[in-house]
Amino acid sequence: MIGTILWVLRRDLRLAQRRPAELAFALCFFVIVASLFPIGIGPQPELLRAIAPGVLWVAALLASLLALPRLFAADHADGTLEQMARAPQPFTLIVVAKIIAHWLTTGLPLTLLAPLIGLQFGLPAEATGVLVLSLALGTPVLGAIGAVGAALTLGLRGGGVLTAILVLPLYIPALIFGAGAVEATVAGTGASGHLSLLAALLVFTLTFAPWAAAASVRIALD
Repeated sequence: MIGTILWVLRRDLRLAQRRPAELAFALCFFVIVASLFPIGIGPQPELLRAIAPGVLWVAALLASLLALPRLFAADHADGTLEQMARAPQPFTLIVVAKIIAHWLTTGLPLTLLAPLIGLQFGLPAEATGVLVLSLALGTPVLGAIGAVGAALTLGLRGGGVLTAILVLPLYIPALIFGAGAVEATVAGTGASGHLSLLAALLVFTLTFAPWAAAASVRIALD
């Protein structure tokens, strides 16, 4: 089981390294969207700190959404995904590895980049740390839910738009808990409750989303 996950993980990471423009696209989108708000609002420290959690989380959410087509589309186009589905190894494990690879190439860079963007909003150090922790817990949730949406729309014309319509409502709990954790830290009320709910959401999605995504891919291949 571990060997299957590691093999697919190494393969997807090597393929991602060969397409650096796709990796940079989501990160550039995140930086541009988040940076436009301080420029447009102006130097109002209190207002910037107030909107920072929501802005940064929405920007990360949309950037993660842009990267979803990389999960299955290329492998589906060249027939690799069908061969993986017919392999003797459990297909759910292959989907798990793809979700991990998606997080390593999208969610993790967004998480590491967030503190630099947070400086534009004047976030205090404690709030910045909570922002990083909330994104570290929340971006895998976005990837796992997004995998289900990408699998459901696999092979459909205009699949990217349909994926966004399907998964954006499901992203709302992660957005609420993630941004709420940072807001609570800025307000001085503590973020432990929001982070606990976000961690519970992570466990739930990682338990059921790979199975649902694998089943949806099999349906799309039939």
